[in-house]
Amino acid sequence: MITMKDIIRDGHPTLRKVAEEVTMPPSEEDKKILTSLLEYVINSQDDEMVKKYGLRPGIGLAAPQINVSKRMIAVHVEDDKGKLYSYALFNPKIVSHSVELSYLQSGEGCLSVDEPHPGFVPRYARVTVKGYDINGKEVKIRLKGLPAIAFQHEIDHLNGIMFYDKINNENPFAPIENAIAIE
Repeated sequence: MITMKDIIRDGHPTLRKVAEEVTMPPSEEDKKILTSLLEYVINSQDDEMVKKYGLRPGIGLAAPQINVSKRMIAVHVEDDKGKLYSYALFNPKIVSHSVELSYLQSGEGCLSVDEPHPGFVPRYARVTVKGYDINGKEVKIRLKGLPAIAFQHEIDHLNGIMFYDKINNENPFAPIENAIAIE
């Protein structure tokens, strides 16, 4: 089981590397890692597990965050209508996106970043993601709102990009043109 001690922090070189593709079909070891990423995110949303293991709540986790430089992510989040998006993917890619942007009004956080980085993080409002599930079967997901932001945040980790890299340093809360604010 992944706990906070397994999650590497900002400044660790693995977080700035471009992660390697996972060979399909996935090995048993890669399946185990992918399963543990989703397990962490689910556990981190359970108050009892948070208390018992000192977990920080999160909605997504990428393999580089546990010092595994491979293209694997897990996201477990509900949209504004209560629909659950619970995915563990190998080699996820954004295959299309909207011109329109969105951002979280509260800003973004990250399990690998302990200090706050206030500001708006511009993201695509809608994305289509392709990847492979635990069994190596291709999956295609259309996303908008918070799930779209979560997937983009995790896929950025696979490319060595941190969320605060996208914040406008001059004016972190500058209005983002043509963007939807998400609560």
